[in-house]
Amino acid sequence: MITASASRYAAEYPIIAPALCGQSLPWLQQLRAEALTQFSAQGFPSPRAEEWRYTNVSAIEKKLFSPTAKLTENNVDSDWLKLYQLPDAWSVVLVDGHFCAELSVLDGLPETVSVMSMADAVETQNIASLLENHLGQAVGNAEHGFIAFNTAWFTDGLFVHVPAKLVLEKPVQVLHIATQADVMATTRTVVIVDEMAGAKVIETFAGLDNAYLSAAVTEVSVGANADVTLYKMQCESEKAYHFGGVYVKQSRDARFSHHNFAFGGLLSRCDIHTDLDYASECELNGLYLGVKRQHIDNHTRINHLKPHAISRELYKGVLDDRARGVFQGRVIVAEDAQKTDSQMNNRNLLLSNDAEADTKPQLEIYADDVKCGHGVTVGQLDEKSVFYLQSRCIDEETARNMLTFAFANEMVDKITIKSLHDKVLEQVLSRFPQEGVNKEWL
Repeated sequence: MITASASRYAAEYPIIAPALCGQSLPWLQQLRAEALTQFSAQGFPSPRAEEWRYTNVSAIEKKLFSPTAKLTENNVDSDWLKLYQLPDAWSVVLVDGHFCAELSVLDGLPETVSVMSMADAVETQNIASLLENHLGQAVGNAEHGFIAFNTAWFTDGLFVHVPAKLVLEKPVQVLHIATQADVMATTRTVVIVDEMAGAKVIETFAGLDNAYLSAAVTEVSVGANADVTLYKMQCESEKAYHFGGVYVKQSRDARFSHHNFAFGGLLSRCDIHTDLDYASECELNGLYLGVKRQHIDNHTRINHLKPHAISRELYKGVLDDRARGVFQGRVIVAEDAQKTDSQMNNRNLLLSNDAEADTKPQLEIYADDVKCGHGVTVGQLDEKSVFYLQSRCIDEETARNMLTFAFANEMVDKITIKSLHDKVLEQVLSRFPQEGVNKEWL
């Protein structure tokens, strides 16, 4: 059955399709066609689906966001860009879903490392053949409507390939910027890190004060004994809609870490799914801050497929006003995944009586020799802690601000890149009262 919203987007597809990258690649055109068929039949996810029961995307369905065929002009203010672009990283800047060469910084990359826009990657013969084996492999179009939507409509994105035994000395930042009202920025990123190599990739999402849609999908391949760390800072417009998915395949002894910071958007959803091989390790950390009427949804899935793998997950949420936070964490231990060690925790702090936190941790264990556990807390500030600070001559408002910041700052302190740490810290401080919290102390 074709939904009304899907048919509206599908009807517009022939207009934009000729301008989408990869027109000369039959395999990519077939992948896009299959995705379009899937989306036309499936539409955007519905709350009737269990994994979307807390998040209703009907607001996206009611409005037809328009993709741009190409980047016509660069109207990004350089001073504004500096608020998000890291000085000590290679950076690829995507404006309204398209690569902007004049804003990107890629000087000094090792010759054997590939960092380029997706539009350039699909036109480079040796890289296009590599992409054919990775694009659409970590996640399929049938996962849900946003995946099929992204596969059919993506205009550009980022491609990263780090060869075996090479560790990048600086992180790679992909900066997604939205500048136009009602624009649809749909991007695809593929990160391939070969065996015994290492890389850090930072995804930053920001935009001007407009209503727009960001739909970004990232696929990561972590080779044997390789080490990959991904950071995501989402601080988009308060009127924006955001979907971001990260899907990871880990080889034997591979290590993968993800740090997710969700601050912006009227409605945002982040998926992080990873498949663990023999003795691989995974760490997922997250912080979401909601104010006013924001809706922030985080969905994680860790698949333990082979023995001796380790996973650790900690997500924290701070919600004020009428904001709503959602956390759905799922750990699946396959029958063959003996000696699995997995721990998952979600902690939520509510600053108002109207704020809401929905949390659903899940463990699916099909092996019998494992060590797995999960924990969840939802509550307000501990009044005993507030009283303790007041007894030390700190007024009540300052005491509450200090405790709120300390709760959130645990996740910020996990960032090992100094410039990114400072950017994230600024975002945290800007969203809650700062009285009693001196940035110079941090």
